[in-house]
Amino acid sequence: MLVGYARVSTADQSLDLQRDALKKAGCKKVFTDVASGAKSERNGLAKALEFARSGDTLVVWRLDRLGRSLPHLIESVRGLQGRKVGFRSLQENIDTTTSGGKLVFHLFGALAEFERDIISDRTNAGLVAARARGRFGGRPRVLDAEKTKLARTLHKDGTTPAVICATLGISRSSLYRYLAPAPATPARTKASERPRPSAKTRKPATLR
Repeated sequence: MLVGYARVSTADQSLDLQRDALKKAGCKKVFTDVASGAKSERNGLAKALEFARSGDTLVVWRLDRLGRSLPHLIESVRGLQGRKVGFRSLQENIDTTTSGGKLVFHLFGALAEFERDIISDRTNAGLVAARARGRFGGRPRVLDAEKTKLARTLHKDGTTPAVICATLGISRSSLYRYLAPAPATPARTKASERPRPSAKTRKPATLR
């Protein structure tokens, strides 16, 4: 099954061009987002990833409709491949179900690794400079109950942690914290059910 995903950045832009192209390509189901490419949380994309099953192919109109950056694009496609879900981009004519498409993404992967190293070096340098000025990291992001449920569903379906984190905009350590089962709350014993001390062990009242 071909599963389509379309995205525009603002509400005044139309999704019609992408929808029409995806339906013409044979997509039976199309998920959409109205969100900037820099936005980490995209519910439409998360639902598309959740919907896709082994043997399906996720189709986008253009590569930048899926990935916020080259590393994010690579991680997303690798996550799909790990679940045996193909990826296809109409404008670039890339299809990972073909040998040519796989080769292109191997090259993209090498470029993404290079970019990741550069970003890591710059980030570490920035953190060192910030700490020297007495500044530390900002407030961590949290997931609400609905997004926590979605993260667990994607993880159960085999989506890689990297793709889930990129989709929901959280760190890997945060993801594992949300995936962990909630600790059991010990049952409270009612006062009427608590054992009363016997006459022998009961302390005598103290006179004041």
